[in-house]
Amino acid sequence: MFILYAVVIGLAAGLALGGRPDGLADIRFRLSWLAIAGLLVQLVLFTDPVASSVGSLGPVIYVTSTLAVFAAVVANWRLRGMPIVALGAASNLAAILANGGYMPAAPGALAALDRASATVYSNSSVVANPVLSPLIDAYALPLWIPGHNVFSVGDVLIGIGIAVTIALAMRAGSVRANT
Repeated sequence: MFILYAVVIGLAAGLALGGRPDGLADIRFRLSWLAIAGLLVQLVLFTDPVASSVGSLGPVIYVTSTLAVFAAVVANWRLRGMPIVALGAASNLAAILANGGYMPAAPGALAALDRASATVYSNSSVVANPVLSPLIDAYALPLWIPGHNVFSVGDVLIGIGIAVTIALAMRAGSVRANT
């Protein structure tokens, strides 16, 4: 859900900067199929029926799907804004890898959402003494925000990068249309 908010913010910023939505058509995102596949795997992986049945394969599937998305992001390094996305994705991937295929969540962040640590495989789990603790899901969106969840510094960087990429692409479309 965090990414959807970044898209909306990017669109609003693009329009506020005088950009045009048709500028988005000029984005040539390489390996888009790989990014979409990785994100879809994660969407399915973290549904209760699947999460409760994957067992020890959960971390392997999560890391593999995260690597797939990261590879697609890196393949698009030259798109303006994507280096920010890559930094956020690398931060998340580092935390996940350092903690055995789990993204640790701060107990306080989960408590802010009235959630306890997951009892099935989850993308955010309380880990005793997490490695790279500044990169874990340490924050929570307020309960009144639809799709509220915990998030990390990496997620914020990904969101900023997506918003920047969209806004700049829209702005480029506006500049091209006016010349």
